Amino acid sequence: MTQYVIGRIGQALLVLWAAFTLSFILLQAMPGDAVLIKFLNPEFGLSADQVAEIRAAYAVDSSVVVQYGHTLVNFLQGDFGYSLQAGVPVSAQLATNLPPTLKLAGLGFLAATLLAVFIAFLSSMAPFAWLRNAIQSLPSLFISVPVFWLAIMLIQIFSFRLRLVPVINPGEWEGLILPVFTIAVPISAPMAQILLRNIDEVLTRPFVSVARAKGASHVFVLWRHVAKNAFLPVLTVAGVLFGELLAGAVITETVFGLNGIGSLTEQAVNFQDVAVLQAIVVISAAAFVTINLAVDLLYPVLDPRLKTRLGGVS
Repeated sequence: MTQYVIGRIGQALLVLWAAFTLSFILLQAMPGDAVLIKFLNPEFGLSADQVAEIRAAYAVDSSVVVQYGHTLVNFLQGDFGYSLQAGVPVSAQLATNLPPTLKLAGLGFLAATLLAVFIAFLSSMAPFAWLRNAIQSLPSLFISVPVFWLAIMLIQIFSFRLRLVPVINPGEWEGLILPVFTIAVPISAPMAQILLRNIDEVLTRPFVSVARAKGASHVFVLWRHVAKNAFLPVLTVAGVLFGELLAGAVITETVFGLNGIGSLTEQAVNFQDVAVLQAIVVISAAAFVTINLAVDLLYPVLDPRLKTRLGGVS
């Protein structure tokens, strides 16, 4: 078991390093020089020497290898540099914009889980075949709906027509209702599909037949015997789904005008703010890796069979 944990932690660190390196290479390959584009503007009235000093301050006048080493060391120390556009530490911008995105992603994941469970178990308890088939087709519909289109439709229906949820000066929680539902719908689709397949598979196992032979109802069998076994495989896709949540949050925050990582990413892309983009990529990768690592370490605890196999190689 110890060898398993060390191996998973090592893989997580390797993925983080690869994400940092790849993002650095891609951002360095962007055309143009953001520092020159901004500070050579005649409105600033800066001389060539002053611009050179600014380039040195942002460490963009050295070689790519030196910049890579300098940036990597700073990131390991928790220093993400300075925003070219805002002129403030990137960590300060993240401290302001990251919490709203984490709240949106967390609530979105919770809503997606509840929606997936509702679809899966409603399908299992449907009394008619046509109704079961209709419910099972919902995940395919959800996953094919573009996030931006869904967001616009929700605003049009629930805000402008029904006037149930305000989009202009909403309360803290009112302003999250439609964004949470927007990112929850596509994320719930793969979870529901996995649950549907697993429920059908678990229902064919002998212990389910034994429980039914003892007189247990279908609902009792689902919640008491099927749920745990059907939920375990969903954990394996939790990290990937969270990564999709972060990607969906960028679009959702832009549509709903929320101040989060999405709006910060949009501004950084528009102004080629490399330091901000690099930090966002690494933070997103860290979140992705952390959740996957937690799932990998939690899975043997929830599944005794896997724990037994791993125990033989520790």
